[in-house]
Amino acid sequence: MPAPPRTIPSSLDLGDVRWLRSSYSTGANNCVETARPATGPLAGLLAVRDSKTPDGPALLFSPASWAEFTAAVG
Repeated sequence: MPAPPRTIPSSLDLGDVRWLRSSYSTGANNCVETARPATGPLAGLLAVRDSKTPDGPALLFSPASWAEFTAAVG
């Protein structure tokens, strides 16, 4: 897997991804969205953004880091 970039791109830089929202989300738009870039240097990473600011920054996680995070908060 490629190393993550040194700077975190904004969600605008991830325009080719399909953002998904949890089925547990309410209509209040207070949740996060995730996407998996399929191509380029971000392939294999998980992108996470705030659904209230879809044009704002997206954070990138390796699959292992995201699994650790969700296990810790779940």
